[in-house]
Amino acid sequence: MSLKKTEKIWHNGKLINWDDAQIHVVAHVVSYGSAVFEGIRCYKTLQGSAIFRLREHMERLRNSAHIYRMDFPFSIDDTCQAALDLVRANHMDACYIRPIVLRGYGDAGVNPYSSPIDVYMACWDWGRYLGEEAIKSGVDVCVSSWNRSAPNTLPQMSKAAANYMNSQLIRMEAMVNGYVEGIALDVNGYVSEGSGENVFLVHRGKVITPPLSSCVLPGITRDTMMELCNEMGIPVSEQIIPREMLYVADEVFFAGTAVEVTPVRSIDKIKVGNGGRGPITKKLQDEFYALTGGTKEDRHGWLTPVSAPATAGVR
Repeated sequence: MSLKKTEKIWHNGKLINWDDAQIHVVAHVVSYGSAVFEGIRCYKTLQGSAIFRLREHMERLRNSAHIYRMDFPFSIDDTCQAALDLVRANHMDACYIRPIVLRGYGDAGVNPYSSPIDVYMACWDWGRYLGEEAIKSGVDVCVSSWNRSAPNTLPQMSKAAANYMNSQLIRMEAMVNGYVEGIALDVNGYVSEGSGENVFLVHRGKVITPPLSSCVLPGITRDTMMELCNEMGIPVSEQIIPREMLYVADEVFFAGTAVEVTPVRSIDKIKVGNGGRGPITKKLQDEFYALTGGTKEDRHGWLTPVSAPATAGVR
């Protein structure tokens, strides 16, 4: 899926032209991957365009930067407002928003402290990450030969650019072997997550997802799924998941900003459940899309209208 550019990008407090958003080839981020970022969706709802869980995403962005000792130069309110301004400036009804905090042109060594902090934010049209049909039919995935990073190597609670070199290996390996996506195990051999999404299993009517100690990103959509399960009376828990449990689960699905809620129909060519979207996955999908589409009341304050101030739609 090729990226279609929009008109404006937000950079350090100002809207600039898309083609003017450039960094130097020896900027610290290019050699050392010193950036943290977010992925946020703006939905076209019945009430108008709205950004999903905007503040929580910006808080995670700030936390990711904090872990890497990057001084976040804007307040949460500032970045939330920037996202709203950006969507309006680009006249988008629905889009994907990508804020990036990076270390720019300064020192050429590993020590990052003398490199300036730059904040960019772009948005573009991005449909179904794993394909439109995947939402209904599910996807075929494999267990990757690449593990997620061990604890005390790269912090997985930070959505850092460097972590996604590991994600690229997982995704490329899956694709060249004929799968849509890969699921990584943690350093102890337990289920961790996909290359860019959290994993959920349904077993005997209970929804299970790996704990943060299994080197998973604390996903915003992950949290959404757990909240919806609690509301809908579906038992949900975090627990360590052995690899073989993937094969005997009744249902498996991915959750993330890009994939939203996508069922898995096979793993390592072993059929999951009935080989398609299971009933609990569909129930969660229906509730999620009803909320993000505006056909159900935004009872959580998860949607920030693009036409509203940044403090709107916050719990």
